[in-house]
Amino acid sequence: MNKLETIGWDSSVQDIDKENIARVIAVQKNSYRILDGEMEYFSHLSGKFINQALTSLDYPAVGDWVEVQKLPKEQKAVIHQIQPRKSQFVRQAAGTKTEAQIVAANMDTVFIVNSLNHDLNLRRMERYILSTYESGATPVIVLTKKDECTQEETDLIVAQVEEVAIGVPIIPISSITQEGIEELMTYLPAGETAALLGSSGVGKSTLVNTLIGNKVQETKDVREADSKGRHTTTHREMFLLPNGALLIDTPGMRELQLWEGESSIDATFQDIETLESECKFTDCQHDTEPGCRVQEALANGELLEERFLSYLKLQRELAYEKRKQDQKAQLAEKSKWKKISKHQKDNYKHRKKR
Repeated sequence: MNKLETIGWDSSVQDIDKENIARVIAVQKNSYRILDGEMEYFSHLSGKFINQALTSLDYPAVGDWVEVQKLPKEQKAVIHQIQPRKSQFVRQAAGTKTEAQIVAANMDTVFIVNSLNHDLNLRRMERYILSTYESGATPVIVLTKKDECTQEETDLIVAQVEEVAIGVPIIPISSITQEGIEELMTYLPAGETAALLGSSGVGKSTLVNTLIGNKVQETKDVREADSKGRHTTTHREMFLLPNGALLIDTPGMRELQLWEGESSIDATFQDIETLESECKFTDCQHDTEPGCRVQEALANGELLEERFLSYLKLQRELAYEKRKQDQKAQLAEKSKWKKISKHQKDNYKHRKKR
């Protein structure tokens, strides 16, 4: 095994000079920590890289493979290029600007972490599942703090989650009693990368410490009154587990605004998609049309109204985001050609003066 394979290098990746390849293991603002399988380096982006980056998606994220120039004596490096990603979890950045934010890259699995207390939110879970399918990774639901619930309560919550996480593995665990940890590890084989995603206070950092067997992440208690978590992880970071798997921990997300997901909505809502295919008319609006299978399922309780409304809401949200992104792309293109035109005019004036 070469040194890059110890940090998740996939041997099927195109043949390139591996000597100058490293993996991004932490991102803090404009600073990047990278690892080449032997040594860590603090790195920054080359001027050419910055000039050629057009959007936030062009910048390195935790999990990325990058081409670098190493300065071993100073333990520093310069990042020149990102290798093509096999997966990327993207969300709409918080705030009002239309901008993508990469949460993690090149992961095989996404652990969608919820706690078995008041944090459980099925509608939010649907968003995470949709974004995970869109990322190119495989979703797994992890329900933490099993030690705080009875078996009956756990079974009830798992049954609720099964209704929205169709075909997705669901693993209730306890970082205190270690229950469920062995099953979780079956989704963390050596050489593969997983990312932990979820709200603050659901136990992501505690889980990282449990899996590593050492306190590498700070943890804080959850407020008793509303089970709201407090931010502990402040940046994204990748850890190497004792068995050779890699785990990306991420700060808690208060909200998950969708960036894309049109191609994965059918996998996330396959129950509704199946019902729609059984409607009498192919262009059924699921309103007052005769022979509407969706309305029939809503009436007899086969399909919950909350889930159907969530499906419609996410479709509207994705359509709205697409319109905003298209509008931004048009403005960016217009701005680019204005700059080119101005540059050409300036050159023409300069030549005339000569």
